[in-house]
Amino acid sequence: MPDAHCIVLCTVPDTDTGNRLAALLVEAGHAACVNLVPGLTSTYRWQGKLQQDRESLLIIKTRRDRFDAVQKALLAQHPYELPEIIAVPISAGLPAYLTWIDQTLETTS
Repeated sequence: MPDAHCIVLCTVPDTDTGNRLAALLVEAGHAACVNLVPGLTSTYRWQGKLQQDRESLLIIKTRRDRFDAVQKALLAQHPYELPEIIAVPISAGLPAYLTWIDQTLETTS
């Protein structure tokens, strides 16, 4: 089970968009759980200009074998031209929680 799971990080412009994308991912069986963290400020360079925007962050818990489906769903529905979609492997975690991710995704496939 090590490295079978990942967390996908994705910023969104607001909580309404975040809630919509989170529901889409969970209902489609691409993610077991999505946390929405509001109130971020992102500073970045876009098209040669320094930008600073208020955003929210999606923390998406899934399996690594579901990453392509997560990415495809986000790309299809995300309002940004170039959304942040970054997967971070889960190298360790509470075994019962990781098993819950597996079981949740198995029942929604």
